[in-house]
Order: sequence, then C-alpha cells, then structure tokens
Amino acid sequence: MNKPANHRPAPRQIEVEEFFADPAFANPSISPDGTRIAYLAPAHGRRNVWVRGIDEEHAAAVCVTHDARRGITTYYWPDDSRWLLYLQDTDGNEDWHLYRVDLEAPDQGAIDLTPMPPGSRVFGADPLPSHPGSMLVAMNKRPLAIDLFRIDVATGETTLHHEQVDPTESVLLDLGGEPAFSSRLAEDGTLELSAIDRVSGERRLLRRLGGAEYPVGVQPQLVTPDGAGLLIGAYTDSDDLRLLRLDRETGAETLVAAVEGHSLDILGTMAPGVLPPTVFTSRRTGEVIAARFVDDKPRIEVLDEHFAKVYAELSALSDGVLGTLSSDESEQRWIATFVHDRDPAVTWLYDHPTRESRVLFRPYPHLDPTGLATMNPVRFAARDRLPLHGFLTLPTGIAHEGLPLVLLVHGGPWQHDTWGFNPQAQFLANRGYAVLQVNFRGSTGYGKRHTTAAIGEFARAMQTDLIDAADWAVAHGYADPARIGIMGGSYGGYAALVGTALAPGYFAAAVDYVGVSDLANFLRTLPPFTRPYNVNSWYAYVGNPDDPTAEADMRSRSPIAMIDQITTPLLVAQGANDARVVQAESDNIVAPLRERGVPVEYLLATDEGHGFDNAENQIRLHRAIERHFAQHLGTSRQR
Repeated sequence: MNKPANHRPAPRQIEVEEFFADPAFANPSISPDGTRIAYLAPAHGRRNVWVRGIDEEHAAAVCVTHDARRGITTYYWPDDSRWLLYLQDTDGNEDWHLYRVDLEAPDQGAIDLTPMPPGSRVFGADPLPSHPGSMLVAMNKRPLAIDLFRIDVATGETTLHHEQVDPTESVLLDLGGEPAFSSRLAEDGTLELSAIDRVSGERRLLRRLGGAEYPVGVQPQLVTPDGAGLLIGAYTDSDDLRLLRLDRETGAETLVAAVEGHSLDILGTMAPGVLPPTVFTSRRTGEVIAARFVDDKPRIEVLDEHFAKVYAELSALSDGVLGTLSSDESEQRWIATFVHDRDPAVTWLYDHPTRESRVLFRPYPHLDPTGLATMNPVRFAARDRLPLHGFLTLPTGIAHEGLPLVLLVHGGPWQHDTWGFNPQAQFLANRGYAVLQVNFRGSTGYGKRHTTAAIGEFARAMQTDLIDAADWAVAHGYADPARIGIMGGSYGGYAALVGTALAPGYFAAAVDYVGVSDLANFLRTLPPFTRPYNVNSWYAYVGNPDDPTAEADMRSRSPIAMIDQITTPLLVAQGANDARVVQAESDNIVAPLRERGVPVEYLLATDEGHGFDNAENQIRLHRAIERHFAQHLGTSRQR
C-alpha cells in the first residue's frame, strides 16, 4: 500500500484536557413539536441536559437537569414536549433509573419514575403511540426477568404492560402495544422468530436462525408500523448481514437493504440515541428510511423517496458521514450530526421547506481539524490468509517511518472499530505515536465467516491477528519493532494482558483498561439476568464455566494462568463499581505481578464502573497513559 501523504506541519501539543474533558455540546435532538432543541453540555461539573428554542443560541438555553455526581448520556423526548426524560445510574454500576424533568419548572428537580432495589435497572424506553402521555419501559423489577411497563409520564403511574414468562423469550409489540412477534433463544442457541396470533396469542414459528453467528443477538428487530412485518438483521443465505422483512402471516422473506460484500452496521443498537443508528426511522410514519453498512467509511443506503431529497441536502453539508439524526413530527426540520475523523459530530439544523441550514455547534470548538491526524483504512491478511481490516492513524508533521506504535484493541470482542473521531487515537498520534486498530476475527461488521472464525480462538488466532497487524506495520516501515505497545479496554484489556504473556518481549509496554484476567470468574460474576444470553457469545466462543472441562480450558487461556510469563511494564485501570468486569479481575493481576517485581501502575476509580465516564478520571487515566508510553516506548516527536 502507498503510505499516506504527510504534508501538513507539526501541530501544537494538544493538552490532555482538550481531548478528554466533556464535549462542549453533544447528543442533540429536536422536540416532537419542532420548537426546541435538547442537547448535552457541561454544568455543575458534569454533562447535563440543556434546552433552548429552535432559533436561540446557547446563551439563551436553560439547563434542565442538575446532576453534579455523574454525567448524563441518554435522554428522551416523550410525545408531550413539556417533559424530558433521562437515564442515570450510581457511580457506573449500570443500575439505570428513568428520571423526569418538567421543562416548565426545571428548577424543581428530577423525579425518579422507576424506583427499584439495587441490581434492577431500566434497559430502554420508548413512546407508546396507543397510550398518549406514556412511555413503554423495559426493566427487571424481578431480578431475572425483563418485563415491559407502561409509565404515565405526568403522574408516574406504572402499570405492568407485558410480563416475561419465559426468560429465553423477548416479545415485540406493535404500535398498538399488542404482542406481534416473539424472539426465543433455544437451548442449543438457535434463534426462533415467531408471529403471535392477534386473538389467541399463540406463537407460529416463522424462521430459525443459526446461533453463534449472532453473538449479540439478532440486531435489529423492529416491528413495522402496520404490525404486519418484522425487520431483522440476518445472514440467511449470505455471508453479509442484510436487512430483511419477515411477513407476519406468511413468513415470506423480503430483502429491504443489502450491499454486496458489506454487512449491516449494528454498533448503534448497543447505545440507541447515542451512537449512529443501524437504521434511521421516520418520526412521522415509523418506517425505516435508511440503513448503515460497514465500509472503509460508514455507508448509508437510503430506502425512502422523501428522505432521499432530505439526505441529498444533508450530505452536502459535510465531507463526513451522517451520524445521528432527528426531526420534528412533520419532518420539516432536521438536526443532523456527522461522523468525521478530524471534525467530529458537527451539528447542523436543516429546514426542508426552505432548504436553509446552519451550524448549531461543534462539540470540540477548541480543536482545529487541520491539526488532527487522518484515520486511514488499511487491509492485510492474517497468517492463515483471513482478510483483516483496520485503521492506521499517523502523526502529522513528521516522517512516517520507524515510529513507536500503539496497537489499540477494541472491546466486546463482538464489536468493531470504525472510521471516525477516536480521542485516544488522536491523543496518541499528537504525541508522536502511530496507532493501529484492527478488526481481528470475532469482530462484527465483516461477515459471518469473519465473526465465527473466532470460535475457540481466544488467546489463539484472535491474538495472533493482533501480532500479524503489528508485523504488517513494521514490514511497511511505519513502526519500530522495538517500540510496540498494546492497549485496550474490556476484551481489549484481556488482549493486552494475553499479548504480554504469549509474546514475551514483543510489546514494550501495555495498558489494561477494565480488562478480563480470569475468563471463568468473569462469566460467573456477570449480572444474573445476562446468563440466558451467553449461549451464542461466551459459551459458544469460549466455554461454559459450569462444565469442568471447559473451565479448565478457559483457565488455560486466562491471563491469571499466564502471570509468570508477564514481564512487560503494565498500566492497569479499573472502576470499583464495574458490573461487567469486577474489580477482582484487576486486583488479582496487579498483586502477584508486583510481588514478582514487574512494574505495574494501578489506577482504581471508586466512582466508576465499566470504563471511566467522569472527565477528571478520563484525564487522570490519559495522563498516566502518556507517562507510561513515553517512559517505555519513547516518542518520535521532539518538543
């Protein structure tokens, strides 16, 4: 491959705070009546929700939430624009509650609409058109069952709407709030999709889908507005994940959206309303109007004639890719953000009748895009010839030869890195490091064969894919083989630990951020309600710790069993309230390594969970990362 051009001058050293403080603006959306805009902005030292008139500036906005303990990420407009709802947990424990604020009296404080004991949480909330003024909320008031409740937003009155009788089944409702389809996980991992009879409630099987190729479930699953169809992301007879429609009466399968050689991008289903969505839906009709696919840059396929005209106008606003999108109920006014590697989430207001548009805000107004590094899509092959895709971010203003390299490993592992603004990659590139992200086998987004190639390959081929990626960077002259670091969170932290053990001397430094050290203990300490969903992910790919043979194999692939092989200087970061990777996963690695004299710095945040959210903790973490890599990898940039 040709090396990316590097004609731009060296940028200033950008302060850690500029990358990792809360953005000045984030997550914008428009009210149903089109008169107001909501968004996140700093207040009380945290991200809070602000609301302003559609034609007003931020100076006229009102901060309607008052959280001084933890930033807000997810909020909702219900059908009545008087109210605004948001989710909040306690210090990262993921016990989410749904709160309401009155926009006519924002100083009155928030009301918890979902008081529940510890261990229970809200999983999501949506307006329920059949019951104006209500939200349909999924939560596990019964610890092992995720039931659907109807909550009157104004009064807080809560009514059980649908009880989950079978813990392996999820029921999907139509717009009338009635059961329409069932998604059931069979014991062998097969996913059974059924239509639910409108009168009798009986299930009629429509389709069985294989299991392990859907490690995070069939995503998305959307009932069509007329209740007559189910939209799903499925492979069926293709290696590509496509958007299909199943007919409720006949079971007939219709192709809705597909791109040859590319898969539907399901990352957005993991954080609805925050990440760019897998599918865009019309606020006016409820129909799907566009779908997102994985490519070197995300690819949008438009599916609706009316939206095609809107999309053409929006696309002219940015050389990035459409990110999040909201409109009023009439679909006259739209608010759009754009995915971009150097100018992220610029937010535009577009008025369709007049075709007028204007920038509302930039999340990072202090960052000059010309001083940031370009994220370059790259491709290479693993040692067994499996095609791998990744992204290489190189520092600006210096020669792209013999650089210290940081291998940045994504979590999941059933996620994927994608083109766009990555503050960690930009921060490291600004400090003079090459940053390589690789979608190793097991990553989603690159087809069924690519994902399932990871079955049984934890600490094996999944790990050698990372080595092969770094070797590629060395072979092409980008990286100095004596100065390679590895860093990642969650699964990425596990990969960093395993990498230091299985390839002694290959990595000069490593960062383990909320990473797994003992696979069996990790699975045993996950929240109990997650266990039915492990059959196609952890159990299929790694093993069930209740099986003694599988447990022994899992231990052999756990960093805790390889600890005597680890000599690489290590930085470990952990949230004390992590509900996914509990604190013991880090404690049990740090203590014995220190006893052996291995250099280990340990950052434990008592007010964080699975990843650091509060800005001061992000800043503390990345200052430590900066010191760690500077000490053990050096830097290519002289200051």
